[in-house]
Amino acid sequence: MTLEEITTQMRARVAAKGGIKGKTIKFNFGDDGCVRIVGSSDPASVDNDNGAADCTVNVAKADFLDMSSGKLNSMNAFMAGRLKVEGDMSLAMQLGTLLS
Repeated sequence: MTLEEITTQMRARVAAKGGIKGKTIKFNFGDDGCVRIVGSSDPASVDNDNGAADCTVNVAKADFLDMSSGKLNSMNAFMAGRLKVEGDMSLAMQLGTLLS
């Protein structure tokens, strides 16, 4: 799946479920780019800007796809070091609703 396809899919999920109000969350896929959810806009927006975020989730794109499809548990990925969180950990804990 391309970064553009992931972004489109995330836009649909955010539109259906909402974002994290007032906060910005970024999924950083390293060399594969990033997806950022900006909850300070109304409605929340999704882009590929590598700007500042309240919470950054560093994860390989393949692992992100496995988590969003239910093949990989995000807590297991975190414990195994395949997912790293920078910033507000409480925001990362709220992401399950967006990924499922």
